[in-house]
Amino acid sequence: MDIVPEGIPNAVPRKSSKISKISKKTAQPRSGAQSLRRALAVLRVLAAGRETGLPLSEVVAATGLTRPTAHRLVHVLMEEGIVERSARTKRFAIGQQVPELALARQSRSALIVASEPYLSQLSREVGDTLFLTVRTGLDSLCVARLIGTYPIQVLSIEVGARRPLGVSSAGIAILAAVSAAEARQIIARNQVRFGAYRTTPANALEQIAAARQRGYGIHHIGLVPGTKAISATIRGLDGGPVAAITIAAIRSRLGPRRESEVGELLMNTAHSIEKVLNQDE
Repeated sequence: MDIVPEGIPNAVPRKSSKISKISKKTAQPRSGAQSLRRALAVLRVLAAGRETGLPLSEVVAATGLTRPTAHRLVHVLMEEGIVERSARTKRFAIGQQVPELALARQSRSALIVASEPYLSQLSREVGDTLFLTVRTGLDSLCVARLIGTYPIQVLSIEVGARRPLGVSSAGIAILAAVSAAEARQIIARNQVRFGAYRTTPANALEQIAAARQRGYGIHHIGLVPGTKAISATIRGLDGGPVAAITIAAIRSRLGPRRESEVGELLMNTAHSIEKVLNQDE
């Protein structure tokens, strides 16, 4: 069973113990850095809108930018071909130049290579839809989806779908693997986006605390009504989360007994992937 590849999030460079005069100078805010970060924030929000795109009002609400600033940024990005606007709906979406740029890096990521055999085996064993999700900044990004054998499948998200951390079981599992302080900070930064996903920061923090105790995250009400999702975290060498694997099914498929069984299977699969992934680094 093939898995659709996706790039690995950028690594964080190690900090040097000695700071030279040059490094002090480069540590100062660079000219134009704020505008660049704002433009990237706009792009990440638009990515969540997929091909249908988002109206400017939703971009403003999700980024916290003023309407004039958001308007200026999207139009500059349009001029560069990075963003497109539908003449019919007036919505903004990621432009065609973005996938064209992505062609410069077509190699399969180490995560995809390490995960593929284990996810295929788990998919056959469980029978329900399986997702592989990575953390990218303040968001979770689906990089693989495997269809199971059970007649009713939950296809809640597609490969490439982006969600703010804290609104899905994968995001909950990922945040349960970071410190409580970092999780609270991420939830606070994402809270303006929570309204579209029928959740609240308080609910997310409660689920994160439960996931820490349980060992895996549960979304009792999935992104699709009548469904349920369970996620386990894949950790890197430093113990931090690099991804999450999720089983999504109709609620009747994940009663208390099977919920526990699936949770154990997910954690065991995550550990197997970790051994291969961290051995190769």
